Amino acid sequence: MKGAGGTSGGLGQFFIGLVMMCGGFYMLLNAITVTSSFGMGMRLYGFSAMGGSYNITSGMIMIPFIFGVGLIFYNSKNILGWILSIGSVTALIFGVISSIRFSFRTMTSFDLIVILVLAMGGLGLFLRSLKALDEKLPDA
Repeated sequence: MKGAGGTSGGLGQFFIGLVMMCGGFYMLLNAITVTSSFGMGMRLYGFSAMGGSYNITSGMIMIPFIFGVGLIFYNSKNILGWILSIGSVTALIFGVISSIRFSFRTMTSFDLIVILVLAMGGLGLFLRSLKALDEKLPDA
């Protein structure tokens, strides 16, 4: 009888590893808090030039987007309209992603150890069950 993944590995290890891995990664992802400070007046990018410091806000990113959309509706083959629109949307997406903050909730070291043992131990069992086990020992 074939085991997990068509190999001679154990089905029991496969399912125990799968349950441990899913439980561990669920608890790990559940312990992460995601916050964002994105808003239309929020500073997305900043740079220094000619002795001054300048900020680009997310609302400023929308100005070239509006002109780009207008140019596209006027003439859909206008390359400048497409560059303005795609560039503005790309800058906005990168700004939103860069404003996201990830942090762990407060937990004890025992909680963290249990989470890591479940996740990594389950992954190890899961991967070991997919490995073929030789019926005979290799000659030494």
